[in-house]
Order: sequence, then structure tokens, then C-alpha cells
Amino acid sequence: MRSIYYFIQLKGYQGSYTTVKRYARLIRESCKHKATIRIETTPGLSAQVDWKENLKLISRNGEVFTINIFLYILGYSRMKYLQLTVDRLQPTLFECFNHAFEKFGGVPEEIWFDNMKTVVDHSKSQFSNVVFNERFRQYAKDAGFKPIACRPFRPQTKGKVEALARTVDRLLVFNNEFEDLEELQALVQQLMEDLNHKEISQAIGTSPSERLDQEALNLKAFDLELLKVYSQLSVPLTRKVSKEALVIFEGRKYSVPVKYIGQTVTCEKEQEDLKVYCDQRLIARHPLSDRPFNYRREDYVEILKSDVFKHLEEDELEAYVDENLQAYDLL
Repeated sequence: MRSIYYFIQLKGYQGSYTTVKRYARLIRESCKHKATIRIETTPGLSAQVDWKENLKLISRNGEVFTINIFLYILGYSRMKYLQLTVDRLQPTLFECFNHAFEKFGGVPEEIWFDNMKTVVDHSKSQFSNVVFNERFRQYAKDAGFKPIACRPFRPQTKGKVEALARTVDRLLVFNNEFEDLEELQALVQQLMEDLNHKEISQAIGTSPSERLDQEALNLKAFDLELLKVYSQLSVPLTRKVSKEALVIFEGRKYSVPVKYIGQTVTCEKEQEDLKVYCDQRLIARHPLSDRPFNYRREDYVEILKSDVFKHLEEDELEAYVDENLQAYDLL
């Protein structure tokens, strides 16, 4: 409040600080008593989605598991889908959606999201104008739902999924009670089944499963095989090429042509290969490997020629390359 008072004084205000405090109190009370409308939906109209992020649980053996739980709730029936994941990457998000659609037999008209980075393109979005990530927008189009970004600071627009996120905290009582990740996944699935079939939802006065049949009749059909493609796509990662003409991918180093030293490139996994791009142009391709260093022969020759070995004759250089590449293979 002092900051506001200081600011308006600089603008010419000559009244007292007490007057400013009294006016601010009136504004706060006015905002506090604005009506809030509960958002309800008709069958098949909407779902809400969010993540329970970085939940830490400890096994019987003292191992710490940091997990995420995908949260999906249908608006009318309150049917819930939970899935444990170890990351929140976009392909994982798509996989979770596919499983949720499959479990409930269809897709709602619209799905409400928080401003998660795998959904919203923050670089192009403004407070009142949200731009969806292009790959996500295409996924939503193929799945047949309209994505809606929740308004910031309006928790009522995503109240159902936020309540579900709080409910998931029940898992914390299983600290030191589970053996491994597989058992933890089973606990998440059991919680989901209990919430859907055994517990009464206070909002609707019945268990969600009793409303599912009516909701399912209004969900839209979808092409699962088409949507599976999205969950199999890799997420491009940007890397800066080192002075040794190497990029790091999944803890391993891979070579690129010398001329790209210092530049930012994109690394993308495609099945069993790593593809490296610069300005959308493919500059290197490697089989994925467990070796710490992975050189293409042509890159290694170029690296040596540009450094202290540029004085060597061609046959000497070739022999040196063969010897060293064999040594790298043994690492």
C-alpha cells in the first residue's frame, strides 16, 4: 500500500495515506463480493485436465520416487482418469489422452487446460489471447475436441480438476508402504477405481460411474490409431555444438560437421536413430548408442584436419582415425 501511496504522490496526489487505505479497503470488499457462478456441464460437453506435479513418495527400501500424475475428469459424470508418469513431455501427454479417451469410449466437445507449456505457446500468447502449441492444436483437431485455456486467476474455471489434484494427496499415506514403481502405479489405479465406483461425489450426489452411461452416449468417436502417432513422436531438443564438434543427447556425445561449432542445433530421436538439424536442415544422423563418444568418420577426419593434426599426410591421418575410432568403440 505504501508503494501505491508513493506512486500517486509522484503523480500529484496531495491527500492522506489514511484516505488511500480506506479507498483500497472499499475496492477489496467490492471485489470479494462479486458473484461466482459454478460451472456445470451437460453430458459429453467437457473435460478438465491438469498434472499433479513432482509428487515425492518413499518406498520401503528408502528409495525416493518423484512422479507426476495425469488428471482427467469428465464434467458431467465426474469420471476420472489418473495415470502415473515420470515426465510431462508432450508425447506423454498425448499418450495419457489416448488412454483416457479409450477408457471412457469417446472424446468430449471441449477440454479445459491450465496454461501448461506442452499445450500453450507462451512466446506467442498474451494475457487475454492464448495461442496453442501447433502440434497440440493439430492433435486436438484430429481427436475432435476444442481446447480451451483456463483464465488466469479464475480457479472456478478448473475447479473440478483442482479438487482432484488435492484428492490425489491421499497417496502420501503410502510412504514406506510400497516396494517399487510398479506397485506405486497399482496404488494410483486403485485410487482411480475407488473414486469412480465406490465414493459418492458431493457435487452430483452419486458415484461417477452411475452417470457414465449417459455421458458416454454423448462422447464422440475417435481414431485411436491416428492419435497413437502423436504419442510416438519425439520432442525436439536444442543443443549448442561444443568446441569438439559434439552435441550431448541422453548423456552421450555425438559428432556433427566442424562448421557448426558454437551453433544451436535441434536433436530429434527417430526410432533407433538420432537426427541433428540446423535451421531445419539435416546435418548429421547417428544410430543411438550406449557409448560415451560417437563419431562419424567424416566428422572425425574433419575435426583432426582443423586442429593440430592438419600437418599429417592423408594416409597417416587415415591410420590415426582408424586407431582412435576403434578405441572409442571400446569405451
